[in-house]
Amino acid sequence: MSERIQNKLLLATRNQGKVREIASFFAELGWHVEPVPADAPEVVEDRDTFAGNATKKAEEISALYHCPALADDSGLEVDALDGRPGVYSARYSGENATDQSNNEKLLRELDGVAENERGARFVSAIALARPGLETLVSFGTVEGRILTEERGTEGFGYDPLFFLPSHGQTLGEISLEEKNAISHRAHALRAMVDMLKAEEDAKA
Repeated sequence: MSERIQNKLLLATRNQGKVREIASFFAELGWHVEPVPADAPEVVEDRDTFAGNATKKAEEISALYHCPALADDSGLEVDALDGRPGVYSARYSGENATDQSNNEKLLRELDGVAENERGARFVSAIALARPGLETLVSFGTVEGRILTEERGTEGFGYDPLFFLPSHGQTLGEISLEEKNAISHRAHALRAMVDMLKAEEDAKA
């Protein structure tokens, strides 16, 4: 791997769960991954798509700190709720939303909905902005359904409610290693890493 790839990569997030997850993917490229500084400005997520929000966050942070920046916008789409919470997943229960308050609101809105009508998917868009280069965007999804109560203490966000029929467990019950193999963000991150490797190979 070239010296150019041995870069600091700023993540446009302070969510330590995301930092750990993303760092595990970029380790193979030699990137030094770290979250944005504590005094970094909040980027307003005002786009109406996951890709739009991710691109805006990555490009603003990259321009501010003059280094590569990566951002994701990930969310939960629930069939019975016409795709909600979607791009509002992180603040579903209000501006001061927490994982717990979001999960509680989701359960309230799905109260009485039959198990076979609780289909849902996690969607992730990853954007990598680099000074002087085009922004790369990748995508990933994972299908499942929403349970009536939380299960597991791993992961974060809606993970304890998101049941994977293929595993018989929620995303809150599987290890980080397992999650990195099958999650929506994992698929998007793997696609991004593959795009970067292809760039390097093309220049070799």
